[in-house]
Amino acid sequence: MGRAIATALVAADHPTTAWNRTPGKGNDLDVTIADTAPEAIAASPLVVVCVMNYEAVRAVLDADALKGRTLLNLTGGSPRQAREMAEWATEHGIDYLDGVILNGIVGGPDAALLYSGSKEIYQAHQATLAALGENGIYLGEDPGRSAGFNMSLLDLFWTSMFGVVHAFRLAAAENIGPRELSGHAKAMAGMLPDLIDVVAEHVATDSFPGEASTIDSAAALLEDLVDTVRANGLDDGVLSAGRAAVRRAVEAGHGAEGFSRLAVL
Repeated sequence: MGRAIATALVAADHPTTAWNRTPGKGNDLDVTIADTAPEAIAASPLVVVCVMNYEAVRAVLDADALKGRTLLNLTGGSPRQAREMAEWATEHGIDYLDGVILNGIVGGPDAALLYSGSKEIYQAHQATLAALGENGIYLGEDPGRSAGFNMSLLDLFWTSMFGVVHAFRLAAAENIGPRELSGHAKAMAGMLPDLIDVVAEHVATDSFPGEASTIDSAAALLEDLVDTVRANGLDDGVLSAGRAAVRRAVEAGHGAEGFSRLAVL
């Protein structure tokens, strides 16, 4: 990702100095290669870091070299880590912005980046940040907000992906071939975009009508589903956790409401 960031900045005519933990990486780019991280930091008022995790961020950054500069961290991590990093930056006289690259694309109209932190700092560098993605979105002063947004989306993605692979395991256990299942699975997944809009509207209005489907009906279906999974000797951890949430909602008197009620319980 560092290569993509450097390439996008150069393409927008921003003089760029790069440093990589692996010597020789990036020598083919039209950038100035620094021998050390402090040397790269000293070359610009805006410093962009994108490495594996926050532990690596702390390992490569030099607080003294960064003092008085702006640090944009595109590494990605938890909201807590982003807020702690912002506190560290403030303690060392460093302006800080946290950012997330949502779709793995940097530069051009398809890039999707989120930023959070000081609005004043964001606006000061907004023209430069446009090189990374012209559709970048500023989410607010809380430095952990972009990470929170990203974690929410990753929650959706990975929970869905576990559901996909688990469905294929269950199908195989019931002697259903992967190609037999895939078309029907895609048709069912195609319902999700509209359902996401429905849940968002219900949560936003604090109204959870059960005309289309109720938590009671979901409870009955989940009983059959978990029984089937267990009968085939498969892991039912995720489904059992969901069933437990549904049972709690029913016990709390929400059985006749829509499934979206679970988003606020």
